[in-house]
Formats: sequence, C-alpha cells, structure tokens
Amino acid sequence: MIWKHSTVRRTAAVAIASTAALVLAACGGDGDNAGSSGHNGHGDGSSSASASASASASASASNTAQGKHNSADVAFAQGMIPHHRQAVEMADLAEGRARSPEVKKLAADIKKAQDPEIKTLSGWLTSWGEDVPAEGSMDHSMHDTGAMMTAEEMTELENASGTAFDTAFLKMMIKHHEGAVTMAKAEQADGVSAAAVKLAGRIVTAQSTEIDQMNRLLGKS
Repeated sequence: MIWKHSTVRRTAAVAIASTAALVLAACGGDGDNAGSSGHNGHGDGSSSASASASASASASASNTAQGKHNSADVAFAQGMIPHHRQAVEMADLAEGRARSPEVKKLAADIKKAQDPEIKTLSGWLTSWGEDVPAEGSMDHSMHDTGAMMTAEEMTELENASGTAFDTAFLKMMIKHHEGAVTMAKAEQADGVSAAAVKLAGRIVTAQSTEIDQMNRLLGKS
C-alpha cells in the first residue's frame, strides 16, 4: 500500500510538473512573439509602417491636387503667355496684309496652336497660386534676347503689306519662334511640372518645324 501511494504521488507530481512546463512554454512563446513584433516590425512596427505609407499617399495626393511645380515652371508660364499673345497679334495682322497664301496659312496655324496654350498656361498659374500676366504686359528684358518684338518692329509690321509684309513677318516670326524655343528648352532642363515640361517639348518640336518652313518661304520671296 505504501508503495502504491508513493507511486500515485510521484505520478501526480510528474503530471503537475508537465502541465506547469507547458504553461510556461506557452507564456514564453507569447513573450517571444511580442518581443519579436516590437523589434522586427510585425506588431506596432507594422502599424507604424502602414501609418507612414498612408501619410505618404496623402502627401502625394495633395501634391498632385496642388500641382507640383517650381520657379522654373512659373517663369516659363509667365514668360510664354505674353510671348504667345504677341505671336497671335502678329498672326492677326497677316489676315489683311499678307500676299502669300502660305504665309496666311502659317499665321492661321500659329494662332490656332497658341491661343489654347495661353489658356492652358494661365490655368496652371491660377492653380499654382501665381499671377497671370495682365493683357498688354510683357517682360521687356526678353527684347534683348530676340524673344519679343519691340514696339518699333510691331509698328513696322503693321505698316507693311503685300510682299514687304510677308518678308517682314517671316523674319520677325523666325526670331520670335527662336526665342520661344530657347524658353521652352530652359523649361525642359529646369522645370518639374510634368505637364509644363511636356508642353515645352511640343513647343520646341512645333516651332522648330515652323522655323524651317519660314526659312524655305523666305527663300521663295
């Protein structure tokens, strides 16, 4: 009997010890996992990463809504608007003064392309919280680079007609286009607005092609 009671007590003790070991192992495992989550980023770290990703996404969306741009984009838009306006003014003169049908068509094409671009550039400036150049305003410093015609040159063009107008128009518009190409290339190099840089690329391509066309027309006149 004594042996049996002793055996029962030993068996019970073993069972209790085993149960305790299992409980401790379970608790230890939870502790390891918690510690692992804290250090390896699966617990609170994961939440922090998600929060950071959400913040980045929100910031990106905000930048998109406001329009990512820099000072070069602003300078491009503010410089190109009066430049385009003058080109349209020059093109309008061709209607009743040009003799060559090709010059008249070229002038019409210039107006058709640049009128919508003025609206686009103005819209960007407004969305960026920047000033849109007033009608009739211009950057006089651009005269030195040939980007804009002087008041005297515009008067000369207004007073010309027939073949004389065609020649004067082509020579002046070549200079005008060369100025626009220079401005557009500066935007391609320094701008960060994807839309503005893309427009600058279109201006370079279109106006370079028109410069070649005008040089050919000059050779005919």
